[in-house]
Amino acid sequence: MSVDFFVVPTVSFKVLFVFVVLAHARRRIVHCNITEHPTAQWTAQQISEAFHWEAGPRYLIRDRDHVHGPAFRWRVERMGIEEVLTAPRNPWQNPFAERMIGSIRRECLDNVVVLGESHLRRLLGDYFEHYHSWRCHRSLAMDCPAPRPVQGPERGDVVEVAEAGGLYRHYERRAA
Repeated sequence: MSVDFFVVPTVSFKVLFVFVVLAHARRRIVHCNITEHPTAQWTAQQISEAFHWEAGPRYLIRDRDHVHGPAFRWRVERMGIEEVLTAPRNPWQNPFAERMIGSIRRECLDNVVVLGESHLRRLLGDYFEHYHSWRCHRSLAMDCPAPRPVQGPERGDVVEVAEAGGLYRHYERRAA
């Protein structure tokens, strides 16, 4: 697993911080939350929420940001997770999270003006639903993070389905 933050400016020039937790095996976004003021306590709470009923990962890749302070490190240690720190100013050492954040920016946030926190939550929720169910990944043999069966011609014609108000589209077979 890996964690990272990225920032999103709003139309009123507020800066929102988005925290994401990514599972590497299927490129699945395990947890995401938004805040205006990230702290080590808030980040520690997010880790607890991401893995509250299931066993945490063995390793957690993260950068050396100050929001991963003593409270965060204490919580991760108590959960039995070993932290793997990237070198300072080397985002290439956390490639899965950086690639996912780049995809979020290119495919979602570069196409809209974020109005506020609730708008950003709705946008990211729609994007993550599309990302998990329909977005193909080369590393997953052109499958999506949530595996789906192949739709044969007997299921009907191929139709275009718009998602998130037309921001994304996917194609599937549907009977007429």
